[in-house]
Amino acid sequence: MQTKPEKDIELHAKINRETARLPWSELVKHFASGTVVWIADELDLVDVAVRISHDDKASITQWMAAGQIAKVSDEQAQRWHDTNASLWASVVSPFILVQQEKGKTH
Repeated sequence: MQTKPEKDIELHAKINRETARLPWSELVKHFASGTVVWIADELDLVDVAVRISHDDKASITQWMAAGQIAKVSDEQAQRWHDTNASLWASVVSPFILVQQEKGKTH
């Protein structure tokens, strides 16, 4: 039986422990393979990762429609490369979710 994402405290804690800041240069090869997904800074990266892990289609669809989740664009990748950006990253196989530091734009 699948638990509700908002009640999955164990998975939330696990994802939180595994979330790290990485330089964009370490993510470029994953970007090239199309597996890097940008998360808007108004969303909680760990919460989004939990919901993706639970295949919460309703939330994911809503965020995508609102432009709050998307594959990293070429323009974003170039900006992050040019500024040597460091991003929060969380792996939800096969994706790597990335988010800029709150309040910073690159």
